[in-house]
Amino acid sequence: MRFASIVAAVGHTPLVQLRLGPGDAVCHAKLEMQNLYGMKDRVARQAILHARETGELAPGAAIVESSSGTMALGVALVGTALGHPVHIVTDPRIDPMTLTKLQALGCAVHVVPRMTGNGWQSARLERLADLMAELPGAFCPQQYRNPQNPLAYRALAEELLADLDRIDVLVGTVGSGGSLCGTARALRRHLDRLWVVGIDCTGSVLFGQPDRPKRLQSGLGNSLIPANLDLDQIDEVHWLNDREAFEATSRLAAEQAIFGGNTSGSVYRVLRHLARERGPGASVVGLLPDRGDRYHASVYSEDYRREHRLHELATRDEPELVTWRTEVGAWSRALVPPEAERSRVAQAAAVR
Repeated sequence: MRFASIVAAVGHTPLVQLRLGPGDAVCHAKLEMQNLYGMKDRVARQAILHARETGELAPGAAIVESSSGTMALGVALVGTALGHPVHIVTDPRIDPMTLTKLQALGCAVHVVPRMTGNGWQSARLERLADLMAELPGAFCPQQYRNPQNPLAYRALAEELLADLDRIDVLVGTVGSGGSLCGTARALRRHLDRLWVVGIDCTGSVLFGQPDRPKRLQSGLGNSLIPANLDLDQIDEVHWLNDREAFEATSRLAAEQAIFGGNTSGSVYRVLRHLARERGPGASVVGLLPDRGDRYHASVYSEDYRREHRLHELATRDEPELVTWRTEVGAWSRALVPPEAERSRVAQAAAVR
């Protein structure tokens, strides 16, 4: 497939049927990890091109974003390809491979030294605000509240609809809220009975849980409620702890030959459960956000797991059904709450 530029090549990712049991639903994995740097390449392209079209981003002006992973790489890809200086604000959790890629692309990387009131997320946002003041005319994609984030996934939904005659369940992780909510919203224009399952990590506040900033998973979860989280698009939520997510990531590689990050592993664990639950005849699709190369020394490392005593964490073979706002420490699931709770989440996001 030929493209006029590296920016135009974003998207068009493979959809692969997984090898599961004979009594399971048909499961497909959308390999968003096959974007040049990952799923967030779509968001970066949509947000930056829209800003250029509207005049919010002038030619040659700086782009500043807060990210510790694939959004940083997506902004670096699109921003540098279009001739913009790129500044990335991150924290000490950034892995060496991502840092190397950002520096190789010519980005200025700003690492905040410590957490502030709402963990690493708030510390990064505070440094980002300082940079915006220091760089007149700078543009920030603001992945957590920019409506171009979920809009970027209309193309992903169109790719799924072009490849599949039927989709009963959509499964994805939630961090900024953009990928799952944006894809679900676009699909529901054509699939009125679609069931959407979001995945979060224990210790994240996105779905009524207390904040535990020392969680080890990256690429999902949050210490703040992002404006792009739309509970109207999600029917059910699953939480996994670090041990469960890491073990599932290793299983994804061993069983499906897909070397993914912990977000992809989390989706795989829930996909396998839903495939058994739904049974033959159903069609389940999972969004696999990133590849595993930057997790070789953490998710895939036995020494890392021992160092962080992950073997001491509880683990479940099936999720426990809980009521909303019940604190969880291992694989659990809950139905999305009534309208009153949806409004509370929306109000929390608006405060930001």
